Amino acid sequence: MSTRAGFVALIGEPNAGKSTLLNRMVGAKVSIVTHKVQTTRARIRGVAMEGDSQIVFVDTPGLFQPRRRLDRAMVAAAWGGAADADVVVLLIEAQRGLTEGVERILEGLQDIGQGRKVALAINKIDRVQAEVLLGLSQKLNDLYPFVETFMISAEKGHGVEALRHWLASEVPEGPWLYPEDQIADLPMRMIAAEMTREKLTLRLHQELPYQLTVETEAWEERKDGSAKIDQLIYVVRDGHKGIVLGNKGETIKAVSKAAREELEEFLGRKIHLFLQVKVRPNWLDEAERYSEMGLDFKDGNT
Repeated sequence: MSTRAGFVALIGEPNAGKSTLLNRMVGAKVSIVTHKVQTTRARIRGVAMEGDSQIVFVDTPGLFQPRRRLDRAMVAAAWGGAADADVVVLLIEAQRGLTEGVERILEGLQDIGQGRKVALAINKIDRVQAEVLLGLSQKLNDLYPFVETFMISAEKGHGVEALRHWLASEVPEGPWLYPEDQIADLPMRMIAAEMTREKLTLRLHQELPYQLTVETEAWEERKDGSAKIDQLIYVVRDGHKGIVLGNKGETIKAVSKAAREELEEFLGRKIHLFLQVKVRPNWLDEAERYSEMGLDFKDGNT
């Protein structure tokens, strides 16, 4: 019996559904899903088993026009993830179709796609008519030689099995890269920080989605099997600290409760979560913050 294992990069515009697809493929929530664009910062990998194949997903930040240092580092990480992969899947949102952003990604693929298989997955197919889908598929395949095209709904699961099956047959022959029971290669500290950041993003909506970051400062295993986790939330100005704390601390309490409950479910044990908010005006320019997020600070240079 020969085994297969390889890296698959999911690329696309922000909010195309990459994280939802990754979670559906892996069968567990390893990549943060919110309705905010640009919520995936680091190259989170999820591992899916399909028959004798191990598919390691590189979930890349959405590809968009970068404006700030953090944006540039995220876009570099996305293309870096694609360049390291055995197979690349470009995810397009059916109702958005061929946007300027997608055209830019197709241009980037002319280089990155050399020598590797690139498939097209049109997502959210339940939102458009069949003839629109076929027209979009034709148009995209005229612009780039995709080896396969899949019509899927990551949210509802339609077509996902066919895609996973195909990926399992396309990754190279070789030994598995991870133990069978390992879902994500992100250290738990980073997954825990991402969960808290997701809760903040959902709770604060438009108020300050990208001007904050969360780090797990300490993780202490306790004798009773529970864990105590201390996290720092960095914001860029005093006013933001007030927003994160909320009236009489109610926002931070709600965020802490939601994050703790999700962590307990994910880890299957009791968690004591302590959050602290700190003002760091320049965190967007500190190399250390980037390495905490799994990004390369140098990639943010203009």
